[in-house]
Amino acid sequence: MSQKEKLKIVALGGLNEIGKNMYVYEYGQDIMVVDCGIGFPDDDMYGIDSVIPDISYLVKNKNRVRGIVLTHGHEDHIGAMPFVMDELMQVPVYAAPLTNALVTIKLTEHGTADKVKLNTVKAGESVKIGCFNVEFVHVNHSIPDSVALAIKTPVGVVIHTGDYKIDTTPIDGGMIDLARFGELGKRGVLALVSDSTNVENQGYSLSESVVAANFENQFKDFHERIIVTTFASNVHRLQQVINCARKYGRKVAVTGRSMENVLRVATELGYMDIPQGILVDINQIKGLPKDKIVIISTGSQGETMSALHRIAFSEHKQVEIMPGDKIIISASAIPGNENSITEVINELFRKGASVVYERSALLHASGHACREELKLMLALIKPKFFIPVHGEYRHLKIHADLAKTMGVPPKNVVIADLGRVIELSSRSIKLGGVVPSGKIFVDGTGVGDVGSVVLRDRKHLAQDGMLVVVISLSSYDGSLVSGPDIITRGFVYVKEADELMQEMKNVVLDSIEYCKNRRIKDWSSIKTAMKTRLSDYLYKKTKRSPMVLPVIMEV
Repeated sequence: MSQKEKLKIVALGGLNEIGKNMYVYEYGQDIMVVDCGIGFPDDDMYGIDSVIPDISYLVKNKNRVRGIVLTHGHEDHIGAMPFVMDELMQVPVYAAPLTNALVTIKLTEHGTADKVKLNTVKAGESVKIGCFNVEFVHVNHSIPDSVALAIKTPVGVVIHTGDYKIDTTPIDGGMIDLARFGELGKRGVLALVSDSTNVENQGYSLSESVVAANFENQFKDFHERIIVTTFASNVHRLQQVINCARKYGRKVAVTGRSMENVLRVATELGYMDIPQGILVDINQIKGLPKDKIVIISTGSQGETMSALHRIAFSEHKQVEIMPGDKIIISASAIPGNENSITEVINELFRKGASVVYERSALLHASGHACREELKLMLALIKPKFFIPVHGEYRHLKIHADLAKTMGVPPKNVVIADLGRVIELSSRSIKLGGVVPSGKIFVDGTGVGDVGSVVLRDRKHLAQDGMLVVVISLSSYDGSLVSGPDIITRGFVYVKEADELMQEMKNVVLDSIEYCKNRRIKDWSSIKTAMKTRLSDYLYKKTKRSPMVLPVIMEV
């Protein structure tokens, strides 16, 4: 390889957004991908289930992609794997045991588990991927088997932190490997690519052991039913709930497919200790006293199809909220989900439950480093160059400024955009060109078939409704045979708008007469005239702009 070759780093997701993490490392003819996550749809993405990165650049260069490395098992880092592996089926995947187990579940549901080569790598081990040598370094996060990556490249070592925190009293006893980060820092680190999610928060993140003590306070001397909701992948939190249930003589029932899957694989891999006989089937809870049961459910983000949402709105087959129930929401809101969570909380209160969700209750510990932890990582690693990732723009900017206060020269700090190439040599860093990037929408089983035009139409329909105008024209002379018939949805209630409906029909008739007088006979022009005149009239009359769909039938 030429000594003039530069290391290229480009984010296909995870910049100027929370989630959808995917980062590309490229040197010469070798490409390595770090993480493969989904993003959560915005409120105006009607009908969209999830958002995945645009991987057209990787597909175009699939013969150069040597491997995919996953830092941990959260959805925003592995959720897009089934869709991405459809295009990159022959590319080997490297991850820690629990992460691989969760990916296997996803691939199995997608029907491709036997076609993807998953390689298990534990913290402290290294793997060769093309020209890259990747060492897995243990970090604390809100899921076991989380790792940072020390990536040895031809131009120097790059440390990619993934999601991390510094927890001196973790539940599983395995503190982040600060010693290894210090060793790497002493040897010289070219660049630090670091999680920025919690950079706005001063101090240190809360330890999981503090959350465990606070959970006990919620169980102690409480004699009604308890329902706990948290992220399905938060194995440590699930263990805490089970520990409290055992201590206070309660059985545990789990509802939510993703929660059940995580519980099963975490137990099989030895990451959870579940006492014999403590778990009961959700169908058996009605026969147990209220003070002898804990229900763990999915739905901490207010997702419409989640177990907690169905429980709150009386749509769950086995669980119905009863006055006196205590609901513990042990999770923080992902940006954009606040309204959904509030809606669920309000409904739970209406049904007579008490809901514990305030941060003051300290029943959730973030898995992301706060400002003092980020400073400690910078101090240990002492990188020549700094690249903030995983955050909205304000997070990236604040993190970049923090790095400068820690001694990284301003010219050595780069904030990029999605698709923008960062070029590094042993002596320099700069922004280069761009590669295709963006959002691919997943709607049901459809991937990418819903684009910006379809979303615009859905938004239009949601805001203003629609009108379908049907007329029949003679195939002989083009004269009006029947109609116009007007069908509305989401615009006005027809039975209470007789006058408006008649006026709309008159506008359509005037449009047809207009075309006749000007000898306009092609249907496309007639439809355009009907649509334009009717749209103009409705906006003047109602200040609304429903979607107008003219339909012409030939008889």
